[in-house]
Amino acid sequence: MEFVKAFVVGGIICTIGQILIDKTKLTPARILVLFVVIGVALSLMGIYKPLVDFAGAGATIPLTGFGYSLAKGAAEGVAKYGLFGALTGGLTATAAGISAVIVFGYLFAVMFKSKLK
Repeated sequence: MEFVKAFVVGGIICTIGQILIDKTKLTPARILVLFVVIGVALSLMGIYKPLVDFAGAGATIPLTGFGYSLAKGAAEGVAKYGLFGALTGGLTATAAGISAVIVFGYLFAVMFKSKLK
């Protein structure tokens, strides 16, 4: 049943993104930023944590989950280190994801030749 919950919640989040792409003039980059900001906002309001508890990876894998991790890390950093923790906590909580993006982005840039449009 966990897989079904993750699939449904993750699918709903991705469907919202696809609707935004199809029905608005927002660029994909703006939609990605919007999803991260929505994840942070829902985390600050206390709405995203129950969704993560319910859906697991279905809520943490999409970009809203990245925003949730940033907000959660920043809150933990503030509790532990004060105001300086607001800057370092989010980066600490998302370090693995950020590192993966950098490494795989570099590898794909080396493996494939980019083309101008």
